[in-house]
Amino acid sequence: MSVMDSMQSPVDTRRALPEPRAVLTLLKPITWFPPIWAYLCGIVSVGANPLDAWGLVLLGMVLAGPIVCGMSQAANDWCDREVDAINEPDRPIPSGRVPGRWGLWIALAMSGLALVVGWQLGPWGFGATILGVLAAWAYSAEPVRLKRSGIAGPGLVGLSYESLPWFTGAAVLSAGAPAPEIVTVALLYGVGAHGIMTLNDFKALEGDRQMGVNSLPVTLGPERAARVAAWVMILPQIAVFTLLAGWGQGWHAAAIAVLILGQLWAATVMMQDPKAKAPWFNGTGVAMYVSGMMIAAFALRGLGGL
Repeated sequence: MSVMDSMQSPVDTRRALPEPRAVLTLLKPITWFPPIWAYLCGIVSVGANPLDAWGLVLLGMVLAGPIVCGMSQAANDWCDREVDAINEPDRPIPSGRVPGRWGLWIALAMSGLALVVGWQLGPWGFGATILGVLAAWAYSAEPVRLKRSGIAGPGLVGLSYESLPWFTGAAVLSAGAPAPEIVTVALLYGVGAHGIMTLNDFKALEGDRQMGVNSLPVTLGPERAARVAAWVMILPQIAVFTLLAGWGQGWHAAAIAVLILGQLWAATVMMQDPKAKAPWFNGTGVAMYVSGMMIAAFALRGLGGL
């Protein structure tokens, strides 16, 4: 079953064109921050001066956030329109503000735009863009639809939102493959982001259950899923702390340790009522998580000669 024919969109077909504001909502600007931040972490981690290549920096930020991440949100909303009709019927597609197959056309057009822009970033940037576009469709679209898995789905998104743009920023600004230390730290933060994505699944719990999406909140229940998500976030950060301490970056490691303790405290608050407080932790804990990413990037920059 194809992306186009897999489901009939439950929309008001009387509207011919999408509302401009609904298109912006479809692209979910609030989700653009993580890949943009990770791209900047990659730039910092290689010790590059952003002002020396401000064009590549700006182009990469636009590519990582509005274009690739925005495209992935449009593709996900199109493929999730029946789930959204249950969970969030006021979303652009089920509400009819983005009618017919406009959601699909927008996602496909932005996929093409991503490849055109990615080409401008050289072979490393273009290769990363191809991976990002493929990952977005593999997550949402039939027949692959990795979103159905509470393990593979959040894992793919975590790597795509954190590891891939971090690697891209480092590779584009250094015009070559990043050092193993950079790749290792980027991968660890991508793995930890699995927990962030799991917490994000709490808001779609009922619709996912009805539509057969086996997210961890569905398969494990809210309490166990929240506990797993918190530890999946924290354990990779402990590994980053250990590595930085071993590389002689004691102050940076200490700062990350403080942030880990803060997340452990936030996790204890969340566990008082996981279903209600998961969104709170997904703001409070994530803020500390991404702060640690930039601290780690500066630590890698401080190593020098990577």
